[in-house]
Amino acid sequence: MAASVTTLLAGGKATLLKLGREALDTVYPPRCLACMEFTDAPHGLCSDCWRETFFIAGSTCQSCGVPLLGEVGEGDVCESCMRHPPPWSRGAAALVYRGAARRMVLGLKHADRLDMVKPLAKWMSNAGRDVIAEADIIAPVPLHWRRLLKRRYNQAGELARGVARLTDTPAVYDLLQRQRATVAQKQMNREERAANQAGAIVVHPRHRERVSGKTVLLVDDVLTSGATLGTCTEALLDAGALRVHVLALCRVAFHEAGPI
Repeated sequence: MAASVTTLLAGGKATLLKLGREALDTVYPPRCLACMEFTDAPHGLCSDCWRETFFIAGSTCQSCGVPLLGEVGEGDVCESCMRHPPPWSRGAAALVYRGAARRMVLGLKHADRLDMVKPLAKWMSNAGRDVIAEADIIAPVPLHWRRLLKRRYNQAGELARGVARLTDTPAVYDLLQRQRATVAQKQMNREERAANQAGAIVVHPRHRERVSGKTVLLVDDVLTSGATLGTCTEALLDAGALRVHVLALCRVAFHEAGPI
């Protein structure tokens, strides 16, 4: 009898939730994550934006997550990572930074589109399944306090929070701190970006013991040259981290991607 009542209550709750979602969709119809056009389902993309969203799948560089062309073997890395090996161990990304993906990143970063975090974090969790599985701690790339005050939130921190919740992985959101403000990097080349980031990021003193001997997963919105993630990685390794992996929402893979 008790089991029957429990089943009935559970069914009733599910029905109420469904009715609530339907009522909410009537008042606030779901919109595309990238362009805000109406869609059939919440947290999705319209047909036009779906066609110009490039999910990274198949063969990828094991260091930076960029798609690889042709026949490649396990553990292969791209030409860029062979020329300039990153300090982290493994990397992954969910989307190529172009088209609708670029609009989503800019919306999240500059237009307060925090409603996108949950679906974007889900895409990241799927793309980064292997690197997440090895992580002891998740940490976001930090913002300088002045930029955080202006923007009101750290988009990398919100994505890290979403990934941590979906994967039940511990996260330390202030594991790293940016002790020096840096200038915008969108017009810089690889060497200029590296110089801009050098020494700007350190492990927070109260978290150094948590880093020692651990595998840390760094989360960011976009991986371009890797200068920022490289600086974060070096700070973590200097603090005693065993290894560092990186996970980005987007990977710049084409020159025509445009400024971030």
